[in-house]
Amino acid sequence: MATTGRAVIAHGQDFEIREYPVLDPEPGKVLLRQELAGICGTDLHNWQNGIEGEMVLGHENVGIIEAIGTGGAVDYIGRPLEEGDRVIFSPGTMGYGAYGFYDTPDVPPHFYGGFADYIYLGLHNTLMLKTDCTPEAAVLTEPFTIGVHAAMRGQAQLGDTVVVQGSGAIGLVTLLCAKQMGAAQIIMVGGPAARLELAKRYGADVTINIEEITSPEERTEQVLWHTPMKQGADVVFECSGFLAATPEGLGYVRQSGTFVEVGHFVDMGSIDFNINQLLMRKNLRFEAVWASTYDHFVRGLRILEKNEYPYGDMVSHTLPLERVEDGFHALNGTYRLGGEEVIKIAVKAWDD
Repeated sequence: MATTGRAVIAHGQDFEIREYPVLDPEPGKVLLRQELAGICGTDLHNWQNGIEGEMVLGHENVGIIEAIGTGGAVDYIGRPLEEGDRVIFSPGTMGYGAYGFYDTPDVPPHFYGGFADYIYLGLHNTLMLKTDCTPEAAVLTEPFTIGVHAAMRGQAQLGDTVVVQGSGAIGLVTLLCAKQMGAAQIIMVGGPAARLELAKRYGADVTINIEEITSPEERTEQVLWHTPMKQGADVVFECSGFLAATPEGLGYVRQSGTFVEVGHFVDMGSIDFNINQLLMRKNLRFEAVWASTYDHFVRGLRILEKNEYPYGDMVSHTLPLERVEDGFHALNGTYRLGGEEVIKIAVKAWDD
């Protein structure tokens, strides 16, 4: 096992790479060799606000077990773990801290985030699940659980018309989960074009490109046109994380329909909208999801492992640790990297 490893330290809007000693795992704990770590919208929004202090980011992860502490370890559903197993894990530990938000990187064990060579699974009550998914599909497990949570909370039903706002990873996985729940008509509002093309492959019936249709009023008109009797969608999922999307999305919902807020895991400020017109008069049900439970991880990974869709195609670009900053800038509005449109960017510490 290597004696040192690299970790990307974020502070403010800057990144630097530091090298730390790699510790042998304690009894029952697991050390992973990082395979992929996704750049999440939450990472992006925290970076946009400016990272306070120092932090090792990266909470969408998959890795290969490098070492296991004495006494061995089992995954969440009781399967023995061995060196060489591919493992995903929940960043949250139900009250014992979180991976990917580690704010004392110079304090051992150092590797509590995915933007690093190694990930030390040392927090109490860590959910681990081994999987035979490809790394590109497995790294989507954490965002996929958000889609599972959103679709279940929104109570999408057979035959529903559903709108998904935002065609990033959270929007795409929510689309997939709404499809699994039985939605018959799915309208995706987002961009750029490459993301919308993938949305079609995942089951979107209608796509509306916000780069081409820049007026909220015109987008609303198009959405309503594709709903039964032009009266609005049964369920609308706001997955973009942009403040203006919420009042616009409320306008997509039919009478007595459901609106689910999925995109705001970071405080990006407040909005002003007409409560009477957009909520009360519609007799609307408003839901919001916060993170995921361990149950969502078990459910979500089982769906990914069935491999019914090209899940891994969502990861359009992988970047080495040295180029993490490039990934953040690409996701900061342009959604383009080196002239290519990006869908999901993941960090890859090691060459194959």
